[in-house]
Amino acid sequence: MNKSEKTPQTDLLCSGYCARCETVHALGLNDAREQSLLLMEKLDQAGRIDFTVPNSEADPDLSTDYVFGKALGQMFGVMTYVDSNNEKGVAYAFSGQYNAIWEVDGWVPPIVDTLEFKDLTQNKALEIMTISAEMENLAKGTDKHAKLGLLRKTMSRALMDKIRYIYKLPNFRGETRVLPEIPPPGKGIPAGTGDCCAPKLLNFAALNNLTPLGIAEFYYGKENKSGTKQHKMFYPSCKDKCNLILGYMLCGLQT
Repeated sequence: MNKSEKTPQTDLLCSGYCARCETVHALGLNDAREQSLLLMEKLDQAGRIDFTVPNSEADPDLSTDYVFGKALGQMFGVMTYVDSNNEKGVAYAFSGQYNAIWEVDGWVPPIVDTLEFKDLTQNKALEIMTISAEMENLAKGTDKHAKLGLLRKTMSRALMDKIRYIYKLPNFRGETRVLPEIPPPGKGIPAGTGDCCAPKLLNFAALNNLTPLGIAEFYYGKENKSGTKQHKMFYPSCKDKCNLILGYMLCGLQT
């Protein structure tokens, strides 16, 4: 096995606590690891993530140069599944946005409705940016700077609260909940929860009547600044965000 393609000791990479069942639900790698290696080869050879279109139609913003530059690398995920006709398939996901792009042909869509997200955030984001620009022209420590800082913080928190309510997550019991209804009461929800690969893949499966067989997630691109993520290495679903919701999302899946 290549050093850049190592797998962690545990096979249970996609997991989380389910409050309803009072247990941890988990989904292993299974054959998703082999499919991930094939995806890595595709990315290596194509040099872009829109490999479903001809070179003449390729979007330069979707080049893999993006993850080897200032943006550093990004997490990618692969899910193997069977559909309602018992036919096997493979689905791909990238975490969050790729170079500020939410949706790319050949990859599962985000959980959030991107038009609803844009309508909700566009104007408020501009207001927050305007406050930030005004603060840059003020000396730190002044009353005006402090008041604007507090206003910006309050507006940002209010916006994040609204954003969380437009994330609608399904599970394999046929239930759908908005993001704030899933974690235990009083548990903080980090920004970006619901945007990682595993939640996006499970969302796609639940909405399309697919039965996941395995999920694998790997990092592709330039090593992150802390050195905790390295090119072509496999990693488990993240503890701070994904583990909050994966137990609920996996509930009802018979593995």
